[in-house]
Amino acid sequence: MDLKQHLEFVSVDLNDPRWEVPPGYPGGFTQLILASDIDETAKRGSRTRLLRLAPGAFSTVPFVHDHWEEVFLFQGDLVVGCDDKGHGGQASHAFTYACRPPGVHHGPFSSVAGCLLYEIHYYETSGSK
Repeated sequence: MDLKQHLEFVSVDLNDPRWEVPPGYPGGFTQLILASDIDETAKRGSRTRLLRLAPGAFSTVPFVHDHWEEVFLFQGDLVVGCDDKGHGGQASHAFTYACRPPGVHHGPFSSVAGCLLYEIHYYETSGSK
């Protein structure tokens, strides 16, 4: 497994062509990986990314994963708990934060005007509780 790359204040271009739809996500959700050595099969490592929801984007089912997730909403609006048509739920706005342990169901999500999230995903290391 490769270790995360050492990066020292590199420019982040929000128009970078590497934005992609994350596996298992609907259209309108795109990510830009900033740094990662995560290995979800071996359950180790971490990932830092930007996640962007386009205006009107929504998911239809809750997400659940086996790693920790920290999320900082720093631009726009994010609605948590919408229905399968993207309606309803509880709106949050910049600047809000979430920290989720493994196994927590969260979502579905939508965004009225679009949003930009900073996320860190990581597996707990042995010996930490």
